Amino acid sequence: MGYTVLSTTSVPAEQRFDLWCDLIGRSVAPVRVRSRHTSNFLADAGSLDLGAVRLTTMSFPPIHSLRTPALIRNSDPEGYELALILDSEMSISQSRQDSRLSTGDFALWSTSLPYEGQGLGGTAGPLLRGIVLHLPRSGFPLPSGRVDRVLARALPGRSGAGAVLAAFLRSVVDQAPSLKGPALDRMGTAAWELTAAFLAHHLDAHDRLPPEARTRMLLARINAFIEDNLAEPALSPASVAVHHGISVRTLHYLFRQQRETVSATIRSRRLARCHAALSDPALRALPVHAIGARWGFTDAATFSRSFRSAYGITPAEHRRSTLPAPRAARTGSGRLARGVKEGCADEQ
Repeated sequence: MGYTVLSTTSVPAEQRFDLWCDLIGRSVAPVRVRSRHTSNFLADAGSLDLGAVRLTTMSFPPIHSLRTPALIRNSDPEGYELALILDSEMSISQSRQDSRLSTGDFALWSTSLPYEGQGLGGTAGPLLRGIVLHLPRSGFPLPSGRVDRVLARALPGRSGAGAVLAAFLRSVVDQAPSLKGPALDRMGTAAWELTAAFLAHHLDAHDRLPPEARTRMLLARINAFIEDNLAEPALSPASVAVHHGISVRTLHYLFRQQRETVSATIRSRRLARCHAALSDPALRALPVHAIGARWGFTDAATFSRSFRSAYGITPAEHRRSTLPAPRAARTGSGRLARGVKEGCADEQ
């Protein structure tokens, strides 16, 4: 099944809170929910089955949730829930650990242990937003006794392994409507392995990970590093390898799993940035060669050849075909003034 979204606006206002509670009970785990917004509970949730794991997106007003021993005895999916907090603040308590979370943090909790959560409000509006990854405990590559050490802790997702996992989950959500068939399973495997590597980082348990999980996290970190440093002219396979403490030979071996070599990846991503910049009206005054230099092409001729090889036209031709011609200025009589155009010009 593909990406499905359910909104409480599909039912009358007085039924929306009950619909939400039923949805959470069936898709996550039964909890007791309280809210000051029960008279008109505006919320939505998206669900994407990725085979090995399941992903849920949520947007909802502030709530208080409680999972009790009685609810656990009645129904327990025996899983972990890993939440990425988006534009929100919340608190969570489990296993004698209390944490307050803000935008960009991760939090992990177990459905097999009592917990209490409090949505404190959104940072960019009245609704809280988040992405939740549902992970079965069975088969998880890290021992549950060790994983339980990070339950209900604020795990940063703005740098390092956390930033890699956060970027991956956001990209899956962005592309969810177009993901189908085998692609869903591949994304599920990647989510499983990246999550294991992320938690292993916080548990100092990299030695407990299977080799494929360590490799996938390293590749994800390398790709993120390349993406963040495309503007640096010195970016190269050698500099990427040095930054990650590996040999150039090892780097090339890792990239055998990808569609392009390291150098081709750097070049194609730079060209994609240039392609977009040349179509941006706000950058019309910037010369073509300056666009190339902005994204690491220090030689204008090399930039032009590479662009034409990738897109079939030169950078200048692409700009002319995508940007409307500047409007000509008119004389006082309403006729076009020859050679005079509106717009910015470089000062001499």
